[in-house]
Amino acid sequence: MPSLARNTHPTNRPHLTLASVDEFPPGAQARLAALVDAALPLPVRLDRITVLDGSAPLVWLVRPSPALTALHAAVWDALAGADGLLPWHAPGRWIPHLSLALRFRDADRRRARAVAAADRPTGAFVAARSYDGADRTVTALGRAVPDT
Repeated sequence: MPSLARNTHPTNRPHLTLASVDEFPPGAQARLAALVDAALPLPVRLDRITVLDGSAPLVWLVRPSPALTALHAAVWDALAGADGLLPWHAPGRWIPHLSLALRFRDADRRRARAVAAADRPTGAFVAARSYDGADRTVTALGRAVPDT
């Protein structure tokens, strides 16, 4: 089955995007670090596997707990006024998910759903980071990003 796990670049680890900006407003990184230090580890329960927007990517939905929803809103407050905030991550439009594959066939989708149908895994988000797409670097925000 196609999988993003095949991309072994260190910046390609499973993640949940809360917001995306072109550049942090002044002081935003410090505010974000304080927010995530207070919120993490954040318990999470995965939900069903689906396709966003009916075409791609194949994703595993994350159940938006009250704590996750509150963190998401606080992150958006900290980034208020930033250039390039992507509207599909905005509170009220955001669909929390973990991307599984960008290219797949219907048989792959059925197989992934069958694997996930029996269980709704739980875990915790334990770190936060910022990813700079221009230079492909990761910066830890608050709690350290694990090496594994």
